[in-house]
Amino acid sequence: MSAGLPLTERPYTRAGLQSEFEPVATRRTFEEAVEQIAEKVKSGDLHVGDRLPSERELAARMRISRPTLREAIKVLAEAGVLEVRRGQSGGIFVAAELVPRELLKSRQEIRVSEVAGVLEARRLLEPRVAQLAAVHAGEEDFARMAGLIERKRELAARDDVLRHEDLFLQLDLKFHLAMAQATRNSTVVSLMRSLFKRLEIARDMAVHAPPVPDWVIDVHERTLSAIRSADFEAIEAVMDEHLAQLEQIWEQETGRGLVRPLPDFLQPVAERSRALRAG
Repeated sequence: MSAGLPLTERPYTRAGLQSEFEPVATRRTFEEAVEQIAEKVKSGDLHVGDRLPSERELAARMRISRPTLREAIKVLAEAGVLEVRRGQSGGIFVAAELVPRELLKSRQEIRVSEVAGVLEARRLLEPRVAQLAAVHAGEEDFARMAGLIERKRELAARDDVLRHEDLFLQLDLKFHLAMAQATRNSTVVSLMRSLFKRLEIARDMAVHAPPVPDWVIDVHERTLSAIRSADFEAIEAVMDEHLAQLEQIWEQETGRGLVRPLPDFLQPVAERSRALRAG
């Protein structure tokens, strides 16, 4: 992680990031500009110390006016996410990895009835993503995922860990995105970004359970170990355990089961759902 680096030492030049800012396509230009930058910090595309493109360049990429962008930067700076430094070595820098929830006010809500669909989509996709990562991942990917696990372990060791629940959840998201990025498949990464955004909204709306830091760290360590060793059966087992946590909470809170009919790899979910209803 880069939290200890001076803000002037990480220019925004990493491969693949230069073209990631997109035109702002709605009339809510100010809110969408704030959200687009905040989401990149939250997902780990931007790290503490990274320098963003210049104001002129960033406004051009987003196709918004410089005053509109300037206002968005001001809001992000006031929230502590960005820092604007003046002078010859100045610029716009990422100052913190935690994005306050209130910055993402404009995100679209989903109906509670759609939460099951989000969980089912994750069940269909993410175990295969983990297995594809096992095929294509390299040492850089393993190091990135291991670093995120270590960050979570450091946070979990703090006496005030519950005060940092949002940061712990953001580190959890970054781990799953790092796993998707290890597939070397941009379509997979795009699909998982969309899924995780909806999963986060679903968690806020309908799955009311705090993270269990020790369990999350353990399951991520076992996931990384299975991916590193390309053990497909172990990946299947650990991903089933991982995904089942939110699924079971949803089933308990609503009394509903998930997808029907089910392919073979979803039978463990069906058995848990039937047992829950029978109890």
